[in-house]
Amino acid sequence: MIIKDVKTWVVGNPPPQTGGRYFIFVKLTTDGGVVGYGEAYNATFGPHVTAKMIEDVAARYLVGRDPHDIETFFRLCYSSGFTQRPDVSMMGCYSALEMACWDIIGKEAGKPVYKLLGGQVHEALRSYTYLYPKTGSVYPSDIGDTKNVYNDPDMAAEAALEAVEQGFNAVKFDPAGPYTIYSGHQPRLVDIELSAAMCKAVREAVGTRADILFGTHGQFTAAGAIRMAKAIEPYDPLWFEEPVPPDMPEVMAQVARATSIPVATGERLTTKYEFARIIENRSAGIIQPDLGRSGGILETKKIAAMAEAYHILVAPHCYCGPIVGAANAQLAATLPNFLILESIKTWDGFHETLLKKKLHWEDGKVIPSKEPGLGVELNEDVCDAHPWDGPMLHLEMTRQALFP
Repeated sequence: MIIKDVKTWVVGNPPPQTGGRYFIFVKLTTDGGVVGYGEAYNATFGPHVTAKMIEDVAARYLVGRDPHDIETFFRLCYSSGFTQRPDVSMMGCYSALEMACWDIIGKEAGKPVYKLLGGQVHEALRSYTYLYPKTGSVYPSDIGDTKNVYNDPDMAAEAALEAVEQGFNAVKFDPAGPYTIYSGHQPRLVDIELSAAMCKAVREAVGTRADILFGTHGQFTAAGAIRMAKAIEPYDPLWFEEPVPPDMPEVMAQVARATSIPVATGERLTTKYEFARIIENRSAGIIQPDLGRSGGILETKKIAAMAEAYHILVAPHCYCGPIVGAANAQLAATLPNFLILESIKTWDGFHETLLKKKLHWEDGKVIPSKEPGLGVELNEDVCDAHPWDGPMLHLEMTRQALFP
């Protein structure tokens, strides 16, 4: 069995664009007609450039080869162009192709991927949702100062209570102010005040029925993050996400030592080599690899095993499309140190439309599919009908510096 054909899509996500502005999918086909799907969580270049990069990587290192040979494929990509270092763009391309290979491997074996990775530890996977506005854009920058779930404690509390009543027992929000190309910075007093007020309102609304996940995006210096942590500690968040930029785990470790809130990080990291620095420096008690960037399924299994040895928990990240969501579920089902999955609401809306069969979400949990491979099939007609042609990247940072 060899890989014979590669096809990519850049699919525009209709408003409100929950999960990102677009999704980058890949389809591999073997000489025997078996199809596998993958997805890249890659935002450093325009998505059509990234799609071409995926095709280039496949042509160089995968077409004509057996998809079972994952280790060799990883080494070919990791060493491409005399690099042998974590490269977030290459690993985004590799991750998409690697999970498509696993989809094929599972289908050939007639087994879900989790059966090929040590077997199923969890029958159901706890999940959380962001708090999203009922109408309009999901991007705070588009809403501005208008009252919404990102800046109004009462609205956030109402949204959190609705999520809990829907079945979630963990909700996430990130009210800590803009994240800019000049971060880390010191939080403004207004940002600290709002963050504490949001945590207080949500905690009072949900009580102990749900965990609070406090999100930031590498906004702060260590000193600034510690100030923020002290303000929100009384509301007992389950985690303080990426309090400082991801490039210096040693600095993040300063925050982890100074707060009782578990630090979580990892959505911007790739390969075991970057996660090793987090683990060795005790920078976080929770890691958040995104399978569309971290190195795919097998590499992230290795990352999780490294974390397990240090009693660090795994909470797979997913602010992207449903193929990464399906891959996350397959991997998480095998992890003894699994904590919680990121869910895009209940996997309804456009995420449901993109698949021939919806990801199974029930009572706050994702139920891993027992179908062979990743357990989902991309609806190619929907992909063809929703091409992306916009100028913006999947996620972008504010370009202005902030002043108190």
